[in-house]
Amino acid sequence: MTSARRTTRHRRIRAARKPAIGALAAAGVLAGAWYATAGAATTTAAPNLTPTTTAVALTAKFPYLSAGYNNTREWTRTTTAVAPNGTLRVAWPAADGIHVTPLTAAGKRSGADTVVKGAKEVGGLVAHNDGFALLTRVSDTNKWKETAAAIVRYTNGKQTFRTKLTGTASHDTSPTLDGQLTWNGKKYGAYFVVHGAGGFADGHYGDKLTYISAKGSKLSGGWGWGCSHNEGIALHAETSGAFTSLCFDDWRSGLFVSTGIAAPDVAPVVQREQCWAGYCGGTFPGRTGDLVKSSTGRYATAFASRGAASAKKNPDDSSGRGWTVKPKTSTHQVAVAFMKNRNSGPGKAVYLTSAAGTENVNVHIAPYGKDRLLLSWESLKNAKCASGTCTGTFTGTHLRLIDWNGKFQSADKVVSTRITGDIAVLKDSTLTWAYAPVTPTYAKPLSGASPTTKTLRIARLKP
Repeated sequence: MTSARRTTRHRRIRAARKPAIGALAAAGVLAGAWYATAGAATTTAAPNLTPTTTAVALTAKFPYLSAGYNNTREWTRTTTAVAPNGTLRVAWPAADGIHVTPLTAAGKRSGADTVVKGAKEVGGLVAHNDGFALLTRVSDTNKWKETAAAIVRYTNGKQTFRTKLTGTASHDTSPTLDGQLTWNGKKYGAYFVVHGAGGFADGHYGDKLTYISAKGSKLSGGWGWGCSHNEGIALHAETSGAFTSLCFDDWRSGLFVSTGIAAPDVAPVVQREQCWAGYCGGTFPGRTGDLVKSSTGRYATAFASRGAASAKKNPDDSSGRGWTVKPKTSTHQVAVAFMKNRNSGPGKAVYLTSAAGTENVNVHIAPYGKDRLLLSWESLKNAKCASGTCTGTFTGTHLRLIDWNGKFQSADKVVSTRITGDIAVLKDSTLTWAYAPVTPTYAKPLSGASPTTKTLRIARLKP
């Protein structure tokens, strides 16, 4: 278990938290980190990477933007999940709670929304044939007057359980989830941000992994306090053993495998990054990356990266856990890291972009058929960066295919479709997701309330 951090801020605080000491002098590349340049696109017939879309009318206004660090514009997360029978559910927030919209496999509305009253964030969604389970935040009584993390299960239109995952007994709250909810057919895994409210971690931020039974009971396993602060979460359900998990940790400064061990003190390093608040490329899974497993048991994750020109322990941190990283670039580039198994450390990081003046945000990865991966990101030219966040001119949503060795399998395709949250994978390998049908602007920070829409578009892309 990691001791609590000294600082108390987390990602939704408006002002970015800067490093305690100045940037390190360049001291060479990080030992153990290694990179690869992806190969040229294959000469086979070009795949069709243009998604088809269907409009779905909404019954309430969906505020499709959120303010991140430094009020950076971020898409408000939507989550699309597929049930075993092929039907879909889409979760999105509104003023009256979280709406879960039922859809056919073709992406058309199949019934009225279920509105989870009092719920405040889409932290993850699992679709079942008879309903869904939602990771969200609900009201609670605690010293900070903050919300509690909760899993809410609906069966045939009725709530069957609402299990709080934080509370007085565990000395924690969850004012923001940045979470993920997964299901292996027998139990749920919920991974999310927590805020200490009493006990050893009072006032500090960490993360929590909790397992829940099909009937809403808490199970053994997981942890109560892990990566601190966690700037991004990824979780993949496994048929047995601990669910595979990743975290962006700002104290150890980088992306770590936290599977089964909670804290990154002894965790395998996927990649060192400068991860002070706002400096990482965005949180899993809403704004960067995800975790994909191959048929052979390997894993791939994608993220917006500035790399590490140097990285070493912070001499001013008496705990010995703090690290300081000097980034290689001022803008974020699109990176993919590969891991040989759920507990592995450094793999091969492949960069898909390299333009110094271009910022890349909203990075996503998904399986594309049996042996390829789909990468998506948004680019901003003429980027101006400060305190880890950038503004610039939006130049498109990019799609690209790579194989499990990082070799390009398609040209870079710019599409009008957006990706604003989790992607569902159907049995025939079709990828589908929901998004707000608007063209983004990143020219200036978000001020005031989010604009709204009463339409979602459901995108489909079949390998």
